[in-house]
Amino acid sequence: MFKRKSMFLLLAVFASVVFIITGCGNNDSSDSTENNASNQEGNEPRTVTDAMGHEVEIPANPEKVLASYLEDNLVALDITPVAQWSVGSPQEYLQDSLKDVPTIDSTLPFEAVASFNPDLIIIKSASMVEGDKYEQYNKIAPTYVMGTEENGDWRKELQTMGEIFDKKDEAQKVLDDYDAKAADAKEKIQGAIGDESAAAIWLSGGQLYIVNDNLSSGAVLYGDLGITVPEGVKEISENATANWNPVSLEQLAEMDVDHLFLVNSDEGDGSEILDDPLLANVPAIKNGNVYKYDKDTSWLYTGPIANEQIVDDAVESLVK
Repeated sequence: MFKRKSMFLLLAVFASVVFIITGCGNNDSSDSTENNASNQEGNEPRTVTDAMGHEVEIPANPEKVLASYLEDNLVALDITPVAQWSVGSPQEYLQDSLKDVPTIDSTLPFEAVASFNPDLIIIKSASMVEGDKYEQYNKIAPTYVMGTEENGDWRKELQTMGEIFDKKDEAQKVLDDYDAKAADAKEKIQGAIGDESAAAIWLSGGQLYIVNDNLSSGAVLYGDLGITVPEGVKEISENATANWNPVSLEQLAEMDVDHLFLVNSDEGDGSEILDDPLLANVPAIKNGNVYKYDKDTSWLYTGPIANEQIVDDAVESLVK
């Protein structure tokens, strides 16, 4: 009798142990299934609507992104494009991050785009997909088109990129870091030059251009750093839509501008154009406050990385 009771007791204990182990195993399996389901849910394709009203299905994890003219935003969000745009040479200021990325012609020929087998195409503006171009690109890969609102505001452009890639928090952190940097630079610059004015001019093909007061590096100088806008820049920008607009020697000669940032895309030093006697009385030239940069700098571009470099250049030049 004692042996039978002992046997029954052992069997009961064994059954309990098996039940507990099996139960734990099932719980682990259930938890794992839930976790996998949760992970997959976070990586599901998403449908977003672009500026042209297209419903675009964004792949779960796009790995071959083509976003010409938007590489600055991609790099800021730690995304490497499958190709980078180029007009003769790529955007040099981004090459620390993109040196191994092949280039594609800035006109984005269909055959060239298809050769990179992208899984997502982002177009900077509607003007780049006029006619049947959108349909052609969309046959290659899902294609998202930015709108004029983003084109005129690099912050909104970055935020839109954050939405496309489900990286809103990362985009906001980039903006917050930039704004903190710009605010610190603004304080230093205003302490150094007060209400003195500045302008950025670009020499290309023997022609001078001046930056718009609220686009490209103009948005940095005047909007972010609070530098005084010369009246001549205001007048040229008033009816202009381009980032950089032609300026004649006569117009420049009449500007009461205290500091000039010269971006030179021509061969040689380039500053000899400012030696013209017509410009002798421009305060920036007369007082030696001309700061020279070559075409490889970020002054001709816009985006969080370009703008940070412009902020650094402005501080280096203006804060003695």
